[in-house]
Amino acid sequence: MNTTTAPEQAPPTRPDSVLSAAGTTALARLEAEAIHIIREVVAEFDRPAMLFSGGKDSVVMLHLAAKAFWPGKIPFPVVHIDTGHNFPEVLEFRDRTVERLGLRLVVGSVQELIDSGELQERADGTRNPLQTVPLLRTIAENRFDAVFGGARRDEDRARAKERILSLRDEFGQWDPRSQRPELWNLYNGRHKPGQHVRAFPISNWTELDVWRYIAYENIELPPLYYAHEREVFHRDGMIRAVGPFSQPAPDEPTEVLQVRYRTVGDMSCTGAVLSNAVNNDLVLREVAEATVTERGATRADDRLSEAAMEDRKKDGYF
Repeated sequence: MNTTTAPEQAPPTRPDSVLSAAGTTALARLEAEAIHIIREVVAEFDRPAMLFSGGKDSVVMLHLAAKAFWPGKIPFPVVHIDTGHNFPEVLEFRDRTVERLGLRLVVGSVQELIDSGELQERADGTRNPLQTVPLLRTIAENRFDAVFGGARRDEDRARAKERILSLRDEFGQWDPRSQRPELWNLYNGRHKPGQHVRAFPISNWTELDVWRYIAYENIELPPLYYAHEREVFHRDGMIRAVGPFSQPAPDEPTEVLQVRYRTVGDMSCTGAVLSNAVNNDLVLREVAEATVTERGATRADDRLSEAAMEDRKKDGYF
């Protein structure tokens, strides 16, 4: 497993079959843009926060934030909306990273709202769509006026409509018609009392860019992003892990396969892919050959309807 390069260290120059000179120049531009966005938001807003789940995109975003403010500490808390059905490897990585960087972690709990009767379990057992209410409550209770998210435009058509700074109304809802133009890298963060802004520093990155950056910066990730053996079953064309929150039906036999995860979400809706990619170089080759986005290939919650993501975003989801 790789270890995280300290933020003060410049990326090493190395001959690499995967990272060409042109590729590293493109990464440098994406990194500079993301760091500029993070610094602009912190300068313009009073109470920013960053979503951090332990997934690869949030790990990269946090790494960029550490670079943006080095040698000082990251000047805002991190937020995780815990579904209660998360992969244990990811939660362990989240907690270890927060401790290493000396961050304040704010957790919004889906389970607590289910226990109080404010939310109800879905018939399909998927909890990702239930994150909206605890997310909006966490933002309101902590008076966050800007929240960084690791969404990228290549993930979904709804996310392709997003601006870098996305205005949310008094109810946390997103209206694509009310978004401001962003010309010449000028970002308008003005908002009325009760409104807030979602900020997406890696919006212009692709999945391949993210993995190139992880490889180049030698960034540590939870181990389930790399090929490993896991007991799984097949459902709706997806490979699902056997676990406490993901159980096969009687007619769904289990088997042990070598798999990895392209994206990490609720265990009950996130699928794995067959893979032999045990390191970053092999993952890069695998991602470069992929013809389906990671959410389209492995997220059951995005298959609920053609507009599943857009519908959730309009309700306040990221």
